[in-house]
Amino acid sequence: MLKTILVGLFVCLATAQSMEMYTPIQQIKLNGTAKDIVLRGDRLFIGTEQGFLQVYDYTVQKFTYAIELPKIKDFVGDMVPPRVFSVDFSDGKYILLSDSGQGGFANMWMHENNTTTQLIGPKDKKALVKARLIDKEHIMLAYLSNEVALFNIKTKKELYRVQLSESKFSDFALNENKTLVVFSCESGVLNVIDVSSGKVLKELKGINLDNVYKVDFKNGIVSGAGQDRRGSLYNVETGRGDYIEGNFLIYATGLSPSASKVAFAMDEHNDISIYDVATKSKIALLQGQKSTLNTIIFKDEKTLFSTSEDNTVMMWELK
Repeated sequence: MLKTILVGLFVCLATAQSMEMYTPIQQIKLNGTAKDIVLRGDRLFIGTEQGFLQVYDYTVQKFTYAIELPKIKDFVGDMVPPRVFSVDFSDGKYILLSDSGQGGFANMWMHENNTTTQLIGPKDKKALVKARLIDKEHIMLAYLSNEVALFNIKTKKELYRVQLSESKFSDFALNENKTLVVFSCESGVLNVIDVSSGKVLKELKGINLDNVYKVDFKNGIVSGAGQDRRGSLYNVETGRGDYIEGNFLIYATGLSPSASKVAFAMDEHNDISIYDVATKSKIALLQGQKSTLNTIIFKDEKTLFSTSEDNTVMMWELK
């Protein structure tokens, strides 16, 4: 019995010693709550609830550009800043999705060469949730109704629009070369879709049994942040999956570029847990986020960023 206790104590001490604790190395203050964020090179592109897309260069630690959208009328007729809830940047083009103030429909804007053009307005009656640039001419769109569409910038028309299920949309993530996209929804089923055609190639299911708030897609691996307290991990090629059990609703996830590490918001303290994907062992705990996490992005195997329901973006560096 004594031998068993000593062995158990040794294992616990070894696990504690192998897990590193971290605090943020940068805290970036925004002009409002961050609603969406993407990383392109050394710059963060952040949409805020105050009607802005802010560009932050973390190497020089300053904001380098900003786009402000026109105010909209709220439900009582006051002029207020629109919530910018999806942003992207590529090849000199900025894409912004924002509230229109009319019927729950979205505005979509393109900003290029210091000029902002409206691509979609409330008259188009599109309840859009997320947008990402595929190339110079195309944008991947997600509808609240869990429909996927590919939008042509020049013609302002959708090349296809596919209903994935009756469940409400949650999130999507593209693979590295933007040929595949994985969609998550409130049912827990993840759909892997061919970007060029909209064809559903595979369903990833059986791990999450409820809403998957966020997904990431790196190096053939998909991670999912589940309402059922499961951080799911799927191999897209085989379709096989597994999960890491949390003790709270898991609102955010992110994979390192090699997919050797995965991050989940695993507890009610808004900490970020980092796991080794192969062993599913916890290797780091990131502490300091003050409200509910909504996004985790790895730049490389050691550097990552996170946002939550406040006006602070945090930068972390692992050993």
